[in-house]
Amino acid sequence: MDKSAETRFPVHELIRRRWSPVTYSDRPVALADLGSLFEAARWAASCYNDQPWRFLVASKEHEAEYRRMLGCLVEKNQAWAASAPVLILAVASVRFEFNGRENRWARHDIGMAVMSLLLEAADLGLHAHAMAGFDPDRARETFGIPEGFEPVTAIAAGYLGDVAAAPEAQRQRDETPRSRRPLESIVFAGQWGNTADFVK
Repeated sequence: MDKSAETRFPVHELIRRRWSPVTYSDRPVALADLGSLFEAARWAASCYNDQPWRFLVASKEHEAEYRRMLGCLVEKNQAWAASAPVLILAVASVRFEFNGRENRWARHDIGMAVMSLLLEAADLGLHAHAMAGFDPDRARETFGIPEGFEPVTAIAAGYLGDVAAAPEAQRQRDETPRSRRPLESIVFAGQWGNTADFVK
């Protein structure tokens, strides 16, 4: 299923190809490929190179761990994410390691690590879907996440499933064309709201 973005300017093929399905195959993800996802995340940029990201991962091969992580998702996300063979929780260290001060950029940096993971997934022929719909307090309690660390996002990962055979709501979500705001509405120059000339 090709949902490559139609871009005004050339971008890397992985950026064009990456998207977040809600229908997954039960095909397992090879351990080496899982390792590549987290290796990509590990090499993301971060403020002071503090690397505030931490990840909890559960695969269907470890059913009890998988069920515990699935239970941290909101019900609407559980309905589709249960088909993904891998679930991930991305957690941010909220204080700098070198001085103990609040790291205001931790959530930004974990977003960069997650994006690296998503792009690596696309390169491997996988899909990964980051989601806000989970219960951080339940995740903290379930997995013993200590103080000073904040669960930021959950991720479902695996191979694309048979969209045509998916439940109607999932099928519609996966078949809906991708869209983004136009560049004119997000790239400014000189002052806020003044569209930059090169995107007009």
